[in-house]
Amino acid sequence: MFLFLTVLQALVAAMLVGVILMQKSEGGGLGVGGSPSGMMTARGAADLLTRTTSVLAVLFVSLSIALAILAAAEGKVETIDQSLQRDNSAPVSAPADDVPLIGDDPLAAAAAAAAEDDAPAAEPDTSVPLDQ
Repeated sequence: MFLFLTVLQALVAAMLVGVILMQKSEGGGLGVGGSPSGMMTARGAADLLTRTTSVLAVLFVSLSIALAILAAAEGKVETIDQSLQRDNSAPVSAPADDVPLIGDDPLAAAAAAAAEDDAPAAEPDTSVPLDQ
C-alpha cells in the first residue's frame, strides 16, 4: 500500500510540474489559440489549467498526509527491546610493536625481525657505515 501511494504521489507530482510549466507566468494559460468559442481558447485554457493545478495540488497534499500517517504507523514500536546489553568498557588497543620500520616498508621490518629471531646470538656490529 505504501509503495503504491508513493508511486502515485510521484506521478501526481510530475503531472503537477507539467501543468504548472504550461501556464504563462502572467496567468494567461497556454496562450495557444483554438476555436473562438471552445474550451481551448486562451481564457478557457487558463481556466482548465488553473482548475487542474488546484486539483493536483490538493491530491498531492492529501497523498503526502496519507503517506506520513502510514509511515508513522509502520514505524511504531510496540515494546522496547532491552535484551541488548551496552558495552561501556574502553576499547583494548593492540600492544605496540617493537620492530622498527625500515624506511616506510612494514614488510621489510617484519622480515628483519624474523631474521633476527632465527639468527644465533652474534657479537654486536661495531663497524661504521661507509656513507658517514
